[in-house]
Amino acid sequence: MTPPAQDPENPAPAPPSPDRTAERERLALEKKRERYVWYYLGYFLFGIHIVAFVMIFAVRHAK
Repeated sequence: MTPPAQDPENPAPAPPSPDRTAERERLALEKKRERYVWYYLGYFLFGIHIVAFVMIFAVRHAK
């Protein structure tokens, strides 16, 4: 049996190579992890400010 003839004007796209696929997955994971690092940093800085405001309030209202 012969394979189906391909249109010479529109060849079928080649499947992505394993190296390129692995690189894309690695970049996607790195981007996701970097986003999480920024979220954790934001929450940390927000928390530090809350603690600082509570401490300032406590010092100003201490007798």
